[in-house]
Amino acid sequence: MPPKHRDGDVIAVIPGQWITHLHTISAYSAFLGALVVGVYLHYYQIVENQYYSYPTEWIPSVSSTIGDRFPERTVFQYFIAVCSGPRFLLCFLFYCLTNKKGEAGAKFVAGVGVLRTLTCGGWTYVTSTDNHDWHDIFMVSYLVASIPWTVGCILLGPVNPRTVRLRKWLGGAFFATLVPMLYFFLQHKIHHVAGAYTIYAFFEWSLVLLDVGFDAVTAIDFAGLELVVKDIKGMRRGDNKQVQDAVLEKQKDMPIGQVFDHKFDVNELADAAADVYLGFVFWSVLTSLGVSIWYFPLWHMGLSGYEVVVMSTISPFLLEIPQLRRLAGKNVTTLQLSMGLFGLGCYALPSPLGRLGAVTVAVWQGCLAYAAVWWRDRGDAPKLEARISGFVIGLIGSSIAKFANGTNNPTWPIMNEANGGWNKTFLALFALAIVWLYMRQSTMASSGSVQKHEGPVKGSSVLAGLGFAGLLFAMHSLLSDSSTIILWVWTGYPVNGPLAVPHGAWTILTMGLGLVFGLFYPNLTRSWTAFGVGSIGAAFLTLFEDWTGYYGGLTLTFYLTAITPILITNAVKFPPGRTFFTGFFVYNFMVLFHVWVVAYAFVPGGPLVREHTDWVMATTMLLIGCGVFSALQNSGGQQQSTAQNKSSTYTAPPPNPAARRQRSYYIAILLFLQLLSISIAYLRFPSYNYQPYHKDSRAITAGIWTTHFNIDNDMWSSDRRIKQLIQESELDLIGLLESDTQRIIMGMRDPTQYLAEELGMWVDFGPGPNKHTWGCALLSKFPILNSTHHLTPSPSGELAPAIHATILAYDTLVDVFVFHSGQEEDVEDRRQQTAYMSQLMGSHDRPAILLSYLITKPGEGNYNTWVSETSGMKDIDASDWDRWCEYILYRGLRRTGYARVSRGTITDTELQVGKFVVGEADGSGELIPEDQVPHGLRFPSLFRGEGVRGHRYHVFDEPRYYA
Repeated sequence: MPPKHRDGDVIAVIPGQWITHLHTISAYSAFLGALVVGVYLHYYQIVENQYYSYPTEWIPSVSSTIGDRFPERTVFQYFIAVCSGPRFLLCFLFYCLTNKKGEAGAKFVAGVGVLRTLTCGGWTYVTSTDNHDWHDIFMVSYLVASIPWTVGCILLGPVNPRTVRLRKWLGGAFFATLVPMLYFFLQHKIHHVAGAYTIYAFFEWSLVLLDVGFDAVTAIDFAGLELVVKDIKGMRRGDNKQVQDAVLEKQKDMPIGQVFDHKFDVNELADAAADVYLGFVFWSVLTSLGVSIWYFPLWHMGLSGYEVVVMSTISPFLLEIPQLRRLAGKNVTTLQLSMGLFGLGCYALPSPLGRLGAVTVAVWQGCLAYAAVWWRDRGDAPKLEARISGFVIGLIGSSIAKFANGTNNPTWPIMNEANGGWNKTFLALFALAIVWLYMRQSTMASSGSVQKHEGPVKGSSVLAGLGFAGLLFAMHSLLSDSSTIILWVWTGYPVNGPLAVPHGAWTILTMGLGLVFGLFYPNLTRSWTAFGVGSIGAAFLTLFEDWTGYYGGLTLTFYLTAITPILITNAVKFPPGRTFFTGFFVYNFMVLFHVWVVAYAFVPGGPLVREHTDWVMATTMLLIGCGVFSALQNSGGQQQSTAQNKSSTYTAPPPNPAARRQRSYYIAILLFLQLLSISIAYLRFPSYNYQPYHKDSRAITAGIWTTHFNIDNDMWSSDRRIKQLIQESELDLIGLLESDTQRIIMGMRDPTQYLAEELGMWVDFGPGPNKHTWGCALLSKFPILNSTHHLTPSPSGELAPAIHATILAYDTLVDVFVFHSGQEEDVEDRRQQTAYMSQLMGSHDRPAILLSYLITKPGEGNYNTWVSETSGMKDIDASDWDRWCEYILYRGLRRTGYARVSRGTITDTELQVGKFVVGEADGSGELIPEDQVPHGLRFPSLFRGEGVRGHRYHVFDEPRYYA
């Protein structure tokens, strides 16, 4: 009988869980590596199927990603080959763990595991392109073998409540996912439903993640196993030190290993959650200040005087007084309490001025609180890191809240229960967070330890403050809404770049990755190399469009969140009063700077910065560069010490177990938020199965409306009421003017997202927020085949934006023009704009509709160029003399109706609506009674008489119909 053990030197000890980890990493690398390479090289090709292409389909299927093209197929096959070794070992270890004498179950499950591995190799190396039948045979065999493997692992695995629970959840989710996946595949294959293949692909990728995740659970089971290699004949050369010792010595120094090597503590998780929620509240309050101020100059049509409250952010100057500094440091939670009560509770005040006043107080208290808490915890690195992490993750949470709510933050003072606000819910959550912090205040408070300086603080506090100013402005102006940088690079149809949904989730993911990188690799992040990369990203975002510009924006996004811990940690080394006063004051200047580049016609000195977003971006990066310079001045000691150990040069592992444990909770919260944003992107993705209201009549109902930035007469968000009126008016096309709200002063919003999704319409945002206009947009029930954006000649006044779109309406190409003219004072501008647009409209002979804001009287001046042989356009009703701004012109269609609908309290401009029939010649133009009009061509009766909610037919008191 052979001996059970052999003497000899142990030359290698491999922990059992390493086998599982290697299997998980190689498997995920195969699929995700192929996906990354495929998206980068062949995105449009791999999302296209036999029926639809991008943007209708936007997630590639697993099979098209891994099997159709080089080099992604090679990436997949390479890592799957690497995965095969750990896979066989995984089956062997599980057999060793579960085998019992006299029972065949473990042998059966191990055999099934080997069969799954072999069939996986079958469908991996025989792609559907090579041989569709054999590929499917191997794939079906793999799925069938997954059933006994899953059940066997659950029944035979070690009795561990954690692993049993994980296996049940993951296995159940795996098989549950098969049902909707099959359903959407049939919707695509049989019914040719647009977008169904994207949803099918989503479930297909989920299946992959769940399958690999189920096997990853074995790492818990294998924690008590080791693979031991012994030299029983003394043949090994070298010393006899065990390899395991060396491995463990290295493992304990790995940052990720340190972070997650701890026991879970619910109190500490609650501390982190409360910290993040207060960061969310701060960003919600700060971003609400601009939109609250904007209401007043909006209705004054110029400076109102209330703009001065933008200076409410400079409250940290009080920290220059030692007594107030100490008082604020001891009462940070009280300051945060007042921030939340005023900022979240102000929605209950009916007066716009009252809400502005409350928000001003909230911002004052919030900026003071954060400056105080950063300064208070400056001597305790883990606590300072926690405060900064909560601050950045709070911004991510605020962006996700807007992502889920049509770019309106549901806590803002312009929101209430009627228009989509969740004010009470978030107030309740704030109360829980504050109560928790008061209860845990003794634990959360700084230990009072003295700040450890490696040397005297170098440089000026001004540089540190300027760095903070540039950082805060960049985060607010680019990252407080997930769609901002996407709209910067938007160029229209056909779509050649990112979409707000789903790619807003990419922006949010990049924010989180940047923060994690900055925490783990601070020395690399603070380097001039990293600053250079971030600056290149800023340049690409500013200068390029579509995907190129967006990738630049993602690079800048990553850098901004990564550098945040560096710049704030450096800023608190200086006296907080002067440093953060400088930071917030210069931030305010940047806010005005970035608004004045478009509002130059209404502010003193505005023409000096007219249309210079490039100057704004350059100044922002120069300010951040000042902060980087200051941080490098004060990091010499750390760099010198780390230079002695190359393995840690770019790494800053938390200094103690408590700090490591704390960091893991913030990363866990960040991971949860990322999953939430992905879920939101999935739920919000449009169906693209839109239909016009009266397709049997071949009718187009078109409207023009100046929505005044979607803020109503009483400073409430008007998105939902605008949607309701458009829906009740049965509009197939609508041009929206004064619709660009992607600026700090307007809340960084995009109302067209909500309107398009709720109304079921394609949308073109028009010239982006970096094009210096007040905006114009087009929503259409008909597919937009092509669109171009125009900035019409404006030598003196504000830029006048225009959209020229071609839609497919009842198998007929129809041109649609949306245009917003310059101001009344700029006569030459309007003359040149008229000539430009008339030439543009006359350059095509297709049927056309103009939805416009012209600033002219019917029959006078520029009107005779708009309605002329040059443009080829007709006025929808030349007898309507009571017009000045809004006009509807048309060509090559039969005009059947015209109506004017009063605005109610939504805005200061009415909705004008025209009805047209495609494919018929224009009639005689005589007015006819409604009873001679087919029902499909009639206007809704809802707005007759007194109408509803202040909306009624006016001027004519009823719609006009034409023969």
